[in-house]
Amino acid sequence: MSNIIYIDGTNMRLGRAATGVAKQLINGNSVVIVNVEKMVVSGSRTSVLSKYARWMELKTYKNPEEVGPKQHRTPDRLVYYAIRNMLPKSPSGKAALKRLKVFIGIPDDLKSKSFQKIEEADVKYLRGSYMKIEDLSRSLGGAVYG
Repeated sequence: MSNIIYIDGTNMRLGRAATGVAKQLINGNSVVIVNVEKMVVSGSRTSVLSKYARWMELKTYKNPEEVGPKQHRTPDRLVYYAIRNMLPKSPSGKAALKRLKVFIGIPDDLKSKSFQKIEEADVKYLRGSYMKIEDLSRSLGGAVYG
């Protein structure tokens, strides 16, 4: 029987939160994450932007203008794919990913729920600089709705 875990992404580090969520999904729980635009990525603004910009530009050599992966730039998709990449590439990982829901802001039907935080992913344990995913998405050309 799967439990539904509601997580508030405000001031949580993306990588640490993604590993915690991936563990819950593998264990059979359903996870709903809200406020993903308020999650953070550690590092200075210039280093974070340069790494993500380089990742967004990856294409194939065959026909770089037409062929190649088109990367998503919205905050919910950035978080979704970070969690997806931490799950196993097998049928069990695919089934686990179907139990994940990611939202920008808090939908009206979830406002009455009580949200948890992943303690080890909190930004208070981060010593260096960081950047919010909302700012990262806007810098990459993505729209932030919510």
